[in-house]
Amino acid sequence: MYKFILVLGLLFHLPMVQAQNTISGSIQNSQNQPLEGASIFISETHQGTVSDANGLFQLNHLPNGKITIQCSFVGYANYIETVQLSGQPIQLQIILMESAIESEEIVISAGYNTTQHDNAVKIEVFKVHPMEVKITPNFTEMLTKIPGVDMISKGSGVSKPVIRGLSMNDILVLNNGVRFENYQYSSHHPLGIDEFGIENVEIIKGPASLLYGSDAIGGVINFIKEKPAPVNSFKGDYNTQFFSNSLGFNNNIGLKGASEKFFGSIRLGQKSNADYLQGGGIFVPNSRFNEKSFKSNVGLTNTLGTFKLFYDFNQQRLGLVEDEAIESIEKRGRKVEIMYQGFNNHLISSQNKLHLGSYKLDVNGAFQNTELAHFDEAGGYELQMQLQTLTYETKFYFPSLKKSEYIVGFQGFNQQNININDRETILLPDAVTQNYSIFGMMQFQPVEKLRIQTGLRFDTKSIETEAVTDEITSEIIRNALDVSYQSLSGSLGLTFHVNDDALIRGNIASAYRTPNLAELTSDGPHELRYEIGNSELDPEKSWETDLSFHYHKNDFTFDVAAYLNTIKNYIFIAPTGLNTDDGLPIFQYQQADSKLYGGEIGIHYHPENLKFLHFETTFASVVGKQNDGAFLPFIPAQKLNFEVRAEKEKLAFLNNTFVAFSVQNAFKQENTADDETLTDAYSLFDASMGGSIPWQKQDINIQLSVTNIFDQKYIDHLSTLKEVGLFNPGRSFNISLRIPF
Repeated sequence: MYKFILVLGLLFHLPMVQAQNTISGSIQNSQNQPLEGASIFISETHQGTVSDANGLFQLNHLPNGKITIQCSFVGYANYIETVQLSGQPIQLQIILMESAIESEEIVISAGYNTTQHDNAVKIEVFKVHPMEVKITPNFTEMLTKIPGVDMISKGSGVSKPVIRGLSMNDILVLNNGVRFENYQYSSHHPLGIDEFGIENVEIIKGPASLLYGSDAIGGVINFIKEKPAPVNSFKGDYNTQFFSNSLGFNNNIGLKGASEKFFGSIRLGQKSNADYLQGGGIFVPNSRFNEKSFKSNVGLTNTLGTFKLFYDFNQQRLGLVEDEAIESIEKRGRKVEIMYQGFNNHLISSQNKLHLGSYKLDVNGAFQNTELAHFDEAGGYELQMQLQTLTYETKFYFPSLKKSEYIVGFQGFNQQNININDRETILLPDAVTQNYSIFGMMQFQPVEKLRIQTGLRFDTKSIETEAVTDEITSEIIRNALDVSYQSLSGSLGLTFHVNDDALIRGNIASAYRTPNLAELTSDGPHELRYEIGNSELDPEKSWETDLSFHYHKNDFTFDVAAYLNTIKNYIFIAPTGLNTDDGLPIFQYQQADSKLYGGEIGIHYHPENLKFLHFETTFASVVGKQNDGAFLPFIPAQKLNFEVRAEKEKLAFLNNTFVAFSVQNAFKQENTADDETLTDAYSLFDASMGGSIPWQKQDINIQLSVTNIFDQKYIDHLSTLKEVGLFNPGRSFNISLRIPF
């Protein structure tokens, strides 16, 4: 690790010998009127600025090579252009076209800086904008607006994302491109990332093992941090939210600034929620939770490259809705005292991009420390573990030709699980996990309208555990384990542009996932059951084929996708039918050849003759079955969502006002696993309204909303509170306020 830090230090002090590249220009609308305040951003160098009153902009100290510039402005389609810098200034005359529907974005999660339409892998982009997201104390719930994305929840404080029926260790969560490790194997553990300081969430639906390795068999969710402040500026914002259902409030404040070469930011946050109310008004004992967060980063951009350093801290105290807590708690509250889990998560990461003439090199590293503790009825420790993860990667980009790009890379992570302070329960043994991989990717255009992406990856992984002994007799009660795995994976995808408005994507990908420490070695009480691992588990191996069609106009977009994912040795946990002496049901990890198949549809319509209206409809369906016909657990019900939104640029003293109504229809889920029960259909109605108040050349954003308007008493099929007969949250009146400064 010290060698890695030393190399970074030397890179920061290398002389700036490359040419001084500059991009400048003007931004106008189709009537040749200058646009003030348009955003210009280059993701490769992490630099941005805004246009002045004359629509003019300029960015300096740019490196040689190919970069992609994106220009955006509210009410206009994004402008994206790739330019080649070679020591000469470049001037652009950008014309933005009015568009009622937001157009494609630049995406980075597929390895290349490309647009959504040019990428062979479909990547959904969810914008975390205060005026557009659902006001909820549950960040994962915001993402469920995207068809094919759902969540496993244990109240509002604990949730796990689901992509096309796969969840937990079958999908990979990235914190700004860094593999995020916080004991994510369990449905009872939280996501561990809050929404503040996050600008976009990129979601890959389907296998992404080629770029990310094990755990990306079902897809990737990449939480991308907010852009730095525009060059030569200093900005801040204060955010506050209130939720009547959980008596919850969020407070968050952020500051950021940038010069022509340096940038940095800092952000503090706090959340507190009492026990939530079910539909009908009865509170759920111990569903309370509290959270604190701190985020910071510093960076340098020069002609050699971009160097960034991040530090994130997240502390969560989450009540556990279990039988003992339900019996013990008689009064609603927000203080977490008994039967709860605590997470302390530290993540420090360094991300660096070097421009070496026509070559580019990414050198990234991160260290994460997660502490997990469970507390009993008296508030004392039951178990306490620490997970330390070191990740690192190097990606080498060969000179980009006009119609081709090539990447080779090396990735690795070293992980250590440690039981600390001699707690009563040892659920997982002390262990060391090591993973190393090499991969190669290429993207090329054999003809003008066709783009092809393909690649191969090889991984090797080992897990070594220590034996667990009885404290009194010193006898071995759990043997040591030493296993290793190797895997080869790959993918082939294409994008065919039928014309300027329509495109077809097709992909076939192989992926894999190795059994994790919990699946191999668990042996102890965990939440409402006793979990036993299986040291004989084999790696999961999958083949997925998917096909999608996209059509877009200024006032209309249409998407449809279908997929089939066959998984050999799919791993899941299931009841054994036995109980412990204390009465806990015994669950054990099992595996079976399985398949998941389904599809998604999305429509967004903005009538030309009713320009203030937007209509959105999405539908998603997935079926998960073992090859013997038995259904898989944690498969979401079919869902059909509608939203109508009316917007007005100016209303009294408010700007950019809107009113929105939405309804979510969940169909009856009858395709249940052996330990699951049927779940009835339900419909939820939400409403929201908001706008911005001009204040000293800034806009104060305010949004009011009501969720579950009719206080529907319902249970979602993926709610783990179904096990104890409790319902999802009822009606809530919410308010969100964002004050920039």
